[in-house]
Amino acid sequence: MPRILLLGAGKIGRMIARLLFDHGGYEVRAADASADALARLRERTPVETMTVDAGDPEDLRRCAQGCDAVVSALTYRYNVEVARTAVDLGISYFDLTEDVATTRAVQELAAGLKPGQVLMPQCGLAPGFISIVAAQLLQEFEEVDSVRMRVGALPTFPSNMLKYNLTWSTEGLINEYCNLCEVIHDGRPLEVLPLEGAEEFSLDGVRYEAFHTSGGLGTLCQSLAGKVRELNYKTIRYPGHREL
Repeated sequence: MPRILLLGAGKIGRMIARLLFDHGGYEVRAADASADALARLRERTPVETMTVDAGDPEDLRRCAQGCDAVVSALTYRYNVEVARTAVDLGISYFDLTEDVATTRAVQELAAGLKPGQVLMPQCGLAPGFISIVAAQLLQEFEEVDSVRMRVGALPTFPSNMLKYNLTWSTEGLINEYCNLCEVIHDGRPLEVLPLEGAEEFSLDGVRYEAFHTSGGLGTLCQSLAGKVRELNYKTIRYPGHREL
């Protein structure tokens, strides 16, 4: 049975651990710097746990020994070292990063892979699932002019000024709001400013806003270069969030 090292025992990590455990086809080893976070994970999911300093390459290697793959649910700043460790050990690597620079670094590491080894960044909602949906839809058309992707994980009943509930990485959200955003405009790949390109729309009688944020396209700009005139990704929020 494949053994998976899951790095990160926060909200997202705990869910990944549960999904892998419930699948029944994997042995799961969860690692985190926080013993309390690991204890919370074990309360609901009976998997092996270890403490780890994700910034220490030797500690990463210790935790990854005997594993077939590593799934990083860490904040993006640790992922390049985790991917490098996976390459060195000959195991596969998956992450949820939205950080463009991290993804490019992981792509460079892919030059040294062993047969059957996989490096797969951007396995979250956006980037990740949304790109799979877009790619599938594109196959239904002989020719495509524009691809406009809009994603927002929003609370049904917002209760604060930002009208938003953070369910994932705080660092990742700030990163999306601060870094340049890849688009294709008039057939040319460009980088545009985050929080710009504001628009509003209504869905089922509810008003929303959307604006550029970084990373959500994944690698679609490379995949669709020369194939579409327009490609962009915007994050959906309730009106007023962007201004605040």
